[in-house]
Amino acid sequence: MAAKPLDGWRVLVPRGGKWGDGTAAILRSSGAVPVIAPMINFATSDDGPALVNTLHELEDGQFDWLVITSATTVDVFMGHRVTVPATTKIVAVGETTAVALQLAGYAVDFIPEGDNSARGLVKDWAKSVSGRVLVPHSDVAEPTLVSGLAMEGVDAQFVAAYRTVGVPVADAVRADVASGRIGAIVVSSGSVARQIAAQLAPLPESTIVACIGPRTAFDARAAGLVVNLIAEDRTSESLVAALVEYAERE
Repeated sequence: MAAKPLDGWRVLVPRGGKWGDGTAAILRSSGAVPVIAPMINFATSDDGPALVNTLHELEDGQFDWLVITSATTVDVFMGHRVTVPATTKIVAVGETTAVALQLAGYAVDFIPEGDNSARGLVKDWAKSVSGRVLVPHSDVAEPTLVSGLAMEGVDAQFVAAYRTVGVPVADAVRADVASGRIGAIVVSSGSVARQIAAQLAPLPESTIVACIGPRTAFDARAAGLVVNLIAEDRTSESLVAALVEYAERE
């Protein structure tokens, strides 16, 4: 059997759910041994009444645009059985978010090209948008999106759709990271990066930290992590491809 590029690599996947399972499957196809250890989870918003009221306004057609930044927000919408009126156009930030929206039955009207991130959205979309915009987000709003939309004069309303909470990793996982048995860690968001820094730092110098995009890399560095790789696209495939390319260079 031909060797695969990540043979012998143990890779920490600090997210569970569909993202974690999908990323693990791609890692296995490249020969790696994924170690799934979710370090974040999602909880209901602290301000439930504000969310419910805003979702009612959305269904009443009071917003011209709806900006969805994560698949978790899609789950919240499905849980509340939200119907988005045809007069409201939907923007998806990230391919994973776009796929989640489409699978849930929501039509996606705009996806940033090239840089499919909050920064790309501000650059490609915000300069020409008009009307009221609703941005449901985690309890910690994406600062690039908040400041970017404000600078462009967009009439945006932000509402917390869910909270991101840390999940303690098992002692065995912590020991594997500390010993260097984990060769790489894939980082999918700033929230994950902050949990890695809080629970696992300092990382061994040999541990490769791979981030899913520039914004996540920025957040990871701000949390004190050394970033070795940045995926070209905000997808699991691109993240694993960056690891494969690194392994093949070694």
